[in-house]
Amino acid sequence: MSGNLYIVSAPSGAGKTSLVAALLEADAQIRKSVSYTTRSPRPGETDGRHYHFVSGEKFEQMAQAGDFLESALVHGNRYGTSRQWVDQQLAADTDIVLEIDWQGAAQVRRLMPAAISIFILPPSFEALLQRLNSRAQDPPDVIARRLVNAREEIDHVTDFDYVIINSEFRVAAAELQDIIRAERLRTPRQLNRNAALFKRLRQE
Repeated sequence: MSGNLYIVSAPSGAGKTSLVAALLEADAQIRKSVSYTTRSPRPGETDGRHYHFVSGEKFEQMAQAGDFLESALVHGNRYGTSRQWVDQQLAADTDIVLEIDWQGAAQVRRLMPAAISIFILPPSFEALLQRLNSRAQDPPDVIARRLVNAREEIDHVTDFDYVIINSEFRVAAAELQDIIRAERLRTPRQLNRNAALFKRLRQE
């Protein structure tokens, strides 16, 4: 028996990080994988909590050693997910969520076809631009590049199992939690987790 692996992807500014944070706060049975990245920490980010911040050289060494379940180049920076950590958590029947882009999601689905993938859409490009500007974290040229990339990312929405439109945060957060709950109630998982109960019920 193993835990469920969830993939959450979205264009930058669609609210993926905030939705995953709300999920983790509401559900103690799921853990987030902390990605490795070559980008610099943003204000308020902590190494080991938000990301593992590493040099380009260190990242390349890990990639060559096969340490990553997936890795991708996003907005000029490299990101990767620890293969060993994910395998250990799933083997311990722990549900894991990966907050990664569509490129990484495709890699994970090839290696782990049972992974459950969720794509977060913004209600409009105007809302996306407003959210990117309100973060006040990136200069105008970076925001413009993120919007261009968003169009390509959205083209891959049909590759995912579920789609959430983050028009109203409270509703979107509830929908994400509903997906997690529903997946845990699938028959194979219930039969595995409650084997003793099903055996007893069939004997009575």
